[in-house]
Amino acid sequence: MATILRDFSYRYQWFYDSISRLAALSVGGEQRFRQLALQNLTIQSTTPVLDLCCGSGQTTRFLVERSHQVTGLDASPRSIQRAQQNVPQANFVEAFAEAMPFPDQTFDLVHTSVALHEMEANQLQQILGEVYRVLRPGGDFALLDFHPTTNLLFRPGLYLFLQLFETETAWEFLRTDLVQVLQLVGFELGQQRLYAGGSLQVIQVKKTASGRRSPT
Repeated sequence: MATILRDFSYRYQWFYDSISRLAALSVGGEQRFRQLALQNLTIQSTTPVLDLCCGSGQTTRFLVERSHQVTGLDASPRSIQRAQQNVPQANFVEAFAEAMPFPDQTFDLVHTSVALHEMEANQLQQILGEVYRVLRPGGDFALLDFHPTTNLLFRPGLYLFLQLFETETAWEFLRTDLVQVLQLVGFELGQQRLYAGGSLQVIQVKKTASGRRSPT
């Protein structure tokens, strides 16, 4: 069940943006937060990029500075409408992440930011399978999301945020070894980096060059 503040944050963009900026201070500000997962990735002007669960285009606006072929996907009509207004340089598609309306091997990079924790376990598996499908062999999947804290000083802040704004799926996500799940799908681990006392993780993985999924 969603919390009252969660619903409020989705309904009023100014509130959501204010909370996002406040949370981003833990890693040096919103601009850095939005680009954490993109560090060390080669993105050229012709790189086909998918911003998965793009919301109102908070990270999409940084992606279009690097590539002229950026697509944002989100299931929320309200978010897509806002994203189109905020980032008119990108293309946007209203669809579910677990059933993307794209051909196989469409993108060289798929990015998603603090979205996977909102998914049920079966949804998460379907979404990661879809990401693998739409990536070209050798393509990158870069994500930013929650992680169990490694510094106890950050634990109260993380737990309070989840209590106020998130659902049970976020708590389940903290108990999930996401690297292992990604590897079972067939991805090859590039790197995993932790921020904000371990409460945030960036994972970068690659689709195998052969495009073949590893046996499970």
